[in-house]
Amino acid sequence: GAALATIIGQIFTFLMGLNYIRRFRSIQLKKSDYKIHFHSCKKVMGLGISSFITQMSIVIVMAVINNLLTKNGALSEYGSEIPIAVVGIVIKVNQLVIAATVGIASGAQPIIGFNYGAGNIKRVKQTFRCVVIVAEILAVIAFAAYQLVPVQIISIFGKESGLYNQFAELCFRIFLLATIFNGFQTVAALFMQSIGRAVKSAVISLSRQIIFLLPAEFILSSILGILGVLWAGPVADILAFILAVAIVGRELKILEKEV
Repeated sequence: GAALATIIGQIFTFLMGLNYIRRFRSIQLKKSDYKIHFHSCKKVMGLGISSFITQMSIVIVMAVINNLLTKNGALSEYGSEIPIAVVGIVIKVNQLVIAATVGIASGAQPIIGFNYGAGNIKRVKQTFRCVVIVAEILAVIAFAAYQLVPVQIISIFGKESGLYNQFAELCFRIFLLATIFNGFQTVAALFMQSIGRAVKSAVISLSRQIIFLLPAEFILSSILGILGVLWAGPVADILAFILAVAIVGRELKILEKEV
C-alpha cells in the first residue's frame, strides 16, 4: 500500500511538472533542448557529486558501525541489541539537524552562485558568513539538547529503562559530543559546490563519514571496545572541521584576490 502510494505520488508530480513546463512564458522549449549534452551533464554531475557521496557514505558507515556494535556490544554489559537500536535512533535524530542545516545552506546556494558569477565576492562572503552563523546556532541548540536531555529525547521513540537508557545517555553525550562543528562542515561542502569547486566539495563531504570516521571506528573500537565506537564520532567531527576550515580559509583568500 505504501509503495503504491509512493508510485502514484511520483507519477502525479511528474505530470504536474510537465503541465508547468507547458505554461512557461519567458522560456520556450524545443525538441532539441531535450537532447543530452554530455558536457553539461559532466558539469551537473560534478556539482551534484558532493550530495551523492554524502548519502552513499551514510549507508556505508551505518553498515560498518552496526557490525562493530554487534561485535563489541556482545562483549559488553549492553549486549548487541541495545547498542544497535540506540545508535540507529541517535544517528537518525542527528540527521534531522543535519537535514535542516543542508536546507539552510541549499537555500543560500543560488545567492552565492549568482553573486560569484557576477563577480560580487563581497556578497558571496557575506552570505556564507550568515549561513555559517545560522547553522552554528542550530548546532549549538542541538548540542545542548544532546548533552542535557538525552534520555528525554530517546524516550520519544519508546520508553525503556536500565541499560537501554544508560547506553542512550552515553551515546548522545559521547558520539555527538562534537556535533557543534557539524554546522560549519556541512555548509562548507555546499559552499564549495556553489562556487564550482566540485572536488573540494567532495573532499569535505567525504572527510567526516569516510576519511576520518571509518578508520577511527576500527582503531578506537579495537582499543576501547563499545565505547571506542562512540568516541570515533567526536574524533571524526573535529578532524573534518579542521579540514573544512583549512579548505574554506584557503578558498576565501583566493576569492579575495579575485575582487
